[in-house]
This record gives sequence, C-alpha cells and structure tokens, in this order.
Amino acid sequence: MTVAIRCSQLYKSYDSKVEAVRGLDLEVQVGVCFGMLGPNGAGKTTTIEILEGLLEPTAGIVEILGRQWGKQDLELRQLLGICLQETRLPEKLTVLEILRLFRSFYSSGRDPREVMEKVALVEKADTWVSKLSGGQRQRLAVACALVGDPKILFLDEPTTGLDPQSRRQLWDIVREFKNSGGTVLLTTHYMDEAERLCDRVAIVDQGVVIALGSPAELIASLGAEHVVEFTLENINGLPTDAISRLSSVKSVRTEGAGYSLNVEEPHVAIPALIQYLRDSGAALAGLTTRHASLEDVFVTLTGRHLRDR
Repeated sequence: MTVAIRCSQLYKSYDSKVEAVRGLDLEVQVGVCFGMLGPNGAGKTTTIEILEGLLEPTAGIVEILGRQWGKQDLELRQLLGICLQETRLPEKLTVLEILRLFRSFYSSGRDPREVMEKVALVEKADTWVSKLSGGQRQRLAVACALVGDPKILFLDEPTTGLDPQSRRQLWDIVREFKNSGGTVLLTTHYMDEAERLCDRVAIVDQGVVIALGSPAELIASLGAEHVVEFTLENINGLPTDAISRLSSVKSVRTEGAGYSLNVEEPHVAIPALIQYLRDSGAALAGLTTRHASLEDVFVTLTGRHLRDR
C-alpha cells in the first residue's frame, strides 16, 4: 500500500449552519511527513479529528490505510498514534505509569522504557505528571502516541507554546519516526517547522485546500525566492503598480505602513528601488531582505497571515 490517508469531498457542518470543512480533498503517501497549514478557523483541527475517528463527517469518504471508520474501527485504532492540541493526563501518575497505561490499550506495542528513552524522559520515569515542565508534558503526550507502535502519527500543533529547545527535541522525534517508515500528519502554525519537517504541505483556508506541494514547490510558485521589505519615513504611500515595474520585482503587497516585494535578484531590485524612492522624494526608515517562506505563499494566496484570525 502506497497511500496512508485519503479523503474525498469531505464536509463537516455544525447545526447545519457553520461549515468547518467544505469539500476538502487530501491524499497522504506512506512514509512521508505531511503538513496542514492554515490560520485559526481554517478547518485543520476538524479535518484531523475526522481522520482520527474522533468526529463523524457530514459527508465525504475517508480511508486510513485502506480501512474506513464505522467498519474497521478497532483495527484502525491499533494502527494510529494521536497527539491532540492539548493532552490532559492524570496529575498523580508518574511518567512510567502513564506509558504503561497507554501501552495496555494496544494488543502489541513498544516497551514504555524504550519510548521514554526516545523522548528523553528516562530521568523523569518516577516523576508525577504534575511536576513536569510544559516541554516535558508535551514529549510525554507524544510518547503516549508512540507507545502503541503506530503506522500513522497524528500531531495537531504539537509544539505550540514550547521553548526552542523543546521544539527541536520534538522535531527529532518526528524525523526518527518517519525515517523508520512511519507516516506523519502534522498541523502547525510555524513555517520553519513545516519547511524543515514536511515532505509535502497542504495550505487550508475556509475548509478547503488552496495550495498543495512540497515546501520548495510552493515557494517557487511565487515566481521569486527573495523578499525585500521596507518602510518609509516621510511619505504615507507610493503607487504599488510603479514599484512592481522595477527591475527584478515580481509582485508587491502592502502590510500596514510597510511594503513587501517578491524579487528574483535582490542585488538588481534594491538599487532600482532606492533610485525610485530618491526620485519620488521618499526616505527609507528601514529595509530588510530574506528568503521567501511558506508564510509568503499563504499571504499571497489569501491576503492575510497564518496567525490572523
């Protein structure tokens, strides 16, 4: 089998009024890390909870490893590891007790102590959950998802609120799981996370997939791999159509009082921009350059940022 997850024309509405998912199509190959990106309210969590069997779709077809919810539920639950946006565990149980409890839910699985080593919690084996830091709790939640030795790992914004070191520890766990042949479906708000971990990405907005491809393919769709951002001191606004005609500039957008240009060659675009500003009587307040990112793809497609509500 080459397809781990497939859904077709997936719909989910609440009270026949709010449509959280509106005809979403998705296909995830075995052995890849697949990312779902989108702002709050885009339908990511609803979609992933349907795929996990936690919600019933209003309409549509869902297949997980060739099986369907409602027909092969028990078999499916033995094949999945799930880490929700927020996991609440018994405060007065130790790390080892929690993992032994979760291991008991599966007909086969991994040694809890081995999983503790994978997530760097061996030293906390006898520590109550209530005594763990935020990063340690999140690693324990991922360990609970791994202890059943799943084929597919669902991670819904697993690193939100974590410090940089804890985030990178979780990245290593995800990479190791994928490298061992597992499939990962990940939702995240962090663009660096998606670009580093994901083989393919679906950008979701208003309940549908609006872009699909590898991170490199999506960034290349902008037509330019560099971004020049600048603000002005003494002029409220400049015509964006004139800026868009400057050498090497592919597109222009305004963000508050600033401007963001997608450019092919910064060493060509920046001198042309500075000359244009000088001719217009404008003075730079600040200018930065960077590589284009998935965030730029999303803003170009929707006109807003991933963290906008």
